[in-house]
Amino acid sequence: MSDTKTGAKNGATTGADTDADSGARGTSADQSDQSDQSDQSTRREDSAQSEESELGAAGSRLSTAPREDAPGPVAFGFVGWLRWFWRQLTSMRVALLLLLLLSLAAIPGSLIPQTGIDATLVDDFRRRHETLGPVYDTLGLFNVYSSVWFSAIYILLFVSLIGCIVPRIWQFVGQLRSRPPGAPKRLTRLPAYTTWRTEAEPEQVREAALAVLGRSRFRAHVAGDAVAAEKGYLRELGNLVFHVALVVMLIAFAWGQLFRYEGNKLILEGDGFANTLTQYDDFKSGNLFSQDDLDPFSFTLKDFRGTYEPTGPNRGTPRIYEAKIDYSVGAYGEERSRTIKVNEPLDIDGSKVYLVSHGYAPVITVRDGKGKVVMDREAVALLPLDSFVTSSGAIKVMDGYRNAKGEREQLGFNAFFVPTFAGEGQGTMVSQFPAVLDPRLALSAYHGDLGVNSGIPQSIYQLDKTNMKEFKDKNGELFKQRLAIGETMELPDGAGSVTFEGVQEWAGFQVAKQPASGWALAGSVAAILGLAASLFVQRRRVWVRAVKGPDGITVVEMAGLGRSESARVPEELGRLADELYDTAPGTPEATSAPDAAPGTSEATPTPDAASASETASAPDAASAPDPTTSPEPLTPAKSPKSPEPPKSPKPTDPAVSAEGAEK
Repeated sequence: MSDTKTGAKNGATTGADTDADSGARGTSADQSDQSDQSDQSTRREDSAQSEESELGAAGSRLSTAPREDAPGPVAFGFVGWLRWFWRQLTSMRVALLLLLLLSLAAIPGSLIPQTGIDATLVDDFRRRHETLGPVYDTLGLFNVYSSVWFSAIYILLFVSLIGCIVPRIWQFVGQLRSRPPGAPKRLTRLPAYTTWRTEAEPEQVREAALAVLGRSRFRAHVAGDAVAAEKGYLRELGNLVFHVALVVMLIAFAWGQLFRYEGNKLILEGDGFANTLTQYDDFKSGNLFSQDDLDPFSFTLKDFRGTYEPTGPNRGTPRIYEAKIDYSVGAYGEERSRTIKVNEPLDIDGSKVYLVSHGYAPVITVRDGKGKVVMDREAVALLPLDSFVTSSGAIKVMDGYRNAKGEREQLGFNAFFVPTFAGEGQGTMVSQFPAVLDPRLALSAYHGDLGVNSGIPQSIYQLDKTNMKEFKDKNGELFKQRLAIGETMELPDGAGSVTFEGVQEWAGFQVAKQPASGWALAGSVAAILGLAASLFVQRRRVWVRAVKGPDGITVVEMAGLGRSESARVPEELGRLADELYDTAPGTPEATSAPDAAPGTSEATPTPDAASASETASAPDAASAPDPTTSPEPLTPAKSPKSPEPPKSPKPTDPAVSAEGAEK
């Protein structure tokens, strides 16, 4: 019994010891796994550092884009903070942020009425929004493009682009003046790689490589035992052109907005215009504009001609709009004739005269109660309301009129005109065609004070009836009448008469000058071309190494590297290898081994082994065969000159060798 108990006790003790040993071994295994993972991570970092040191200048950046420095502590002091602010301002992320802010800041200028465009709409907005109007005034939303905050964003974006472009230009000039970097020690680490053995001398191979690369417009030179070549500088040039074009566009737009001017003028046939401020019906200009910036010229509207579609679904659509004018430049300039059409303006020293509108002006004769003519065959322009030129406006007799009692008064008429009348009893008075076929003029008469002498500006197309009284008909209603050409409206109580004498045409012109518009256009075109070049051109480098192996056979290696991993680099390398192979063909020993297949470890380094991605990640990549010391593994598996199989890659397909790059 005691032995049994002792055995049980010993068994329990032994079991506990076993569990303890097992737990200790598990802990030791976990620590070992963690140690292995740490060692693997260290080896990967060492491998990456080793690869970067091996590539050296060959793997240097293929761009002039500034490096984004990692955030770090800012040196105390004014200079330190100033440097930090400059680095942030000229960074790419800040430039993109400023460009986004500029786009967002322009939105209120499109949605809210602007003082520089239409001051009347701004005043109307203030009347309708008594609370919101003052807030918008404080924020400068009625003058967005000339506000302080919009100008600040604009200037910061401009400075950011300048600070980014200037260093890159100098760096790019340095790259153009320097030669392509020499070949790295191990070309097998590059994304695109191929190799073969040839009986040609290394010097002959390098000379042939220079010729092949030169025909493909590579910048090439011999560096040691290899030929180094580079191509695709147009990509970086396009990138710089794009950014410079943005700066040019910013300057051109700012200059144009500061010195621009734009004015409108309605001119009757036979009347003229001189380019002075007092001649314009309305005028807008930039903040730095002065009257001296107006180009000295004048012109006279001789005739306006408009034709329209007579029938069909497009009836009434204008076919021809043209104005014949006589113009002269300067005070004593020679008079010249010109026809201005829609979208075909007259250009005078940068000032463009556009034909923008057209309408009709009824010719009116007004007599007072004693038959004295107070308005003699005067054409009064009316504004069109629709595409068929139904027009409305006001006729004002301001001076010389006396009523039947001999008292001085002023006359006013609300006028409504249609060039083609539908006919009596055909409904409302609306024009049926834009040409003058059967014109009618409807007038309603008022007398009193027009308010033109009050000093308050008023529209010539509207009648201020505040101090006016209506002429009454027999029924006590407002006196009005519809007239055809040649008919006369007799005012009540012998107050006078109005005669509709005929119709005259008018044309609306816009005179505009936008300085630096040519620079803005050139910048836009350059930006598009530069962007296309930066997107579709690839910067790449190619190296061709030719050295003697231990057996006296020349080993040729070709490798390519692009700024971005792309299939175009292996494809181009394959084409160049084909051309070079014709000059330096493979050895007979290479062409007599048709049974070897790509991927065998005995014949040639497999494309996967030469892949840049796998060599960078595999710990054993450093043991890849060196073609300068052991040419046997680099013997091409299938030579392009081999009769079997009939179609095989030359010499090792670099497109396959770039598998890591394609991944």
